[in-house]
Amino acid sequence: MSFLDGLFGRKQAALVGLDISSSSVKLVELGQAASGEYVLERFATESFEKGWIQDGQIEKFDEVADAVRRVVAKSGTKSKRVAMAMPQSAVITKKIMLPAGLRDEELELQVESEANQYIPFSLDEVSLDFCVVGPSPTSVGDVEVLIAASRKDRVQDRQGLAEAAGLKPVVLDVESHASRLAMSRVIAGLPNGGADALVALFEIGAETTSLKVLRDEEMLYDRDQAFGGSQLTQLISRQYGFSFEEAEQKKLANDLPEDYEPSLLVPFVDSLSQEIGRALQYFFTSTPHHKVHYVMLGGGTATLPGLKERVTELTGFASMVVNPFDGMKLGSAVRESKLRREAPAYLTACGLAMRRFLQ
Repeated sequence: MSFLDGLFGRKQAALVGLDISSSSVKLVELGQAASGEYVLERFATESFEKGWIQDGQIEKFDEVADAVRRVVAKSGTKSKRVAMAMPQSAVITKKIMLPAGLRDEELELQVESEANQYIPFSLDEVSLDFCVVGPSPTSVGDVEVLIAASRKDRVQDRQGLAEAAGLKPVVLDVESHASRLAMSRVIAGLPNGGADALVALFEIGAETTSLKVLRDEEMLYDRDQAFGGSQLTQLISRQYGFSFEEAEQKKLANDLPEDYEPSLLVPFVDSLSQEIGRALQYFFTSTPHHKVHYVMLGGGTATLPGLKERVTELTGFASMVVNPFDGMKLGSAVRESKLRREAPAYLTACGLAMRRFLQ
């Protein structure tokens, strides 16, 4: 597999989306009904210990590979072909202008020549991909070309994880691209198909929350902040004397003492909502925009009781929890109650699985 074939790839045969984050691996398999509707065939997650992946770098390769094997077995999928993603921090992207009408070979040579100016590594050390976005809006006779590059060792780590679990990696995307692909379905379900709507997407991960502001499939703003769901897990661990892993399990199972909600959950939800409000204010002060039409909450922490309502109260903007599977048919292997609880955490994995159907 090469980055060149993976990032801006074509329609694929059957595959699963495999999202490997700092604390878990998530799998999604989609099918398609005769009517053209998506069908959620399978979804599964497998958590792993803190520190196994740090800042997108795999520190415990064998342990993470075992987690990948377990999530594949748990899901029941028969597919061996997978779409995976690189963290945004591991990929350099740049838009350049090139003359229209170049042959593929000429285009590739021009891209490599231009890439030398923007990539702080030798091209021998990177995997490179590009795609023609369309005609240049500012230069007649030119086209916009998006370049993406990542160090080969980071690409090979992701490839090796899949292969160690007996899988065949056929697509390598960027996490933010995959989540935006899944969001395109969500936004299309808004009034007027979401046309011209400014959508602030907060993906609340274990350690990091990313804010992406989207409008008509264009990303206007992207910023990460160091707060996430693991902070609540740490509070639970300290308050009740659990290990971090035990605290995480009890949090997910809602198996905590009676004083958990007033003493830990409510203050955490308030603090998290204030962080979201501050992130929006930073967006407003650093861009020409002064409002958004929707605040959408994704990631496993998005379903915390009271979070959506508190965000709406503090920001004044309509807030909703993202369900990337909304409007999909459900396969026989899918438990609807489990899906309702966990759907927001599968935004990236869903986008990766959707790569099967790209034209």
